[in-house]
Parts: sequence; structure tokens; C-alpha cells
Amino acid sequence: MRSLFFAFSLVFSSLLIFAYSGNCYAEDAMKKVEISKKQAVVIAKKLEDGKTLKITDQNDIYTVRILKNNGHVVDVHVNKKTGEVKKD
Repeated sequence: MRSLFFAFSLVFSSLLIFAYSGNCYAEDAMKKVEISKKQAVVIAKKLEDGKTLKITDQNDIYTVRILKNNGHVVDVHVNKKTGEVKKD
């Protein structure tokens, strides 16, 4: 009887460990990787062609300042988490 209880306990604890470890992997997969400064520049340059003057990192937004070929300066805001782009 003891050996049966021990075997049952071993199987049950193994299942718990397996279920917990699978849940950790699922949580890691759900976390998104933030966009880097270089990626933000590439995204901004798809919207506005020109020379990158400055990149500012504030909270969840990168601001990429671009000097356009016509001499105008524009700021393109790229969300670090979503990649969403807004232009001033």
C-alpha cells in the first residue's frame, strides 16, 4: 500500500511540475520584445525619407528626428512595444 501511495505521489508531483513549467513557457512567449532604436529608425524612414538627426528615448516612445531632402525637419514617434507610428 505504501508503494502504491508513493508511486501515486510521484506521478502527481511530476504532473504538477510539468504543468507549471509549460505555463512559464507560455508566459514567456506572450511577452513581446521591445523595438530597438535601430529598428525605430528603419520604421520611421519608411514613413519619411531623409537624414536621421536625433533619436530620443522617452517612456514607451522613440522620437526619431529626420531632416528631409527639402530642408524640413519632422519628428516621427515610434511606440517601443507596438511599433505604432505617429508623425508631427
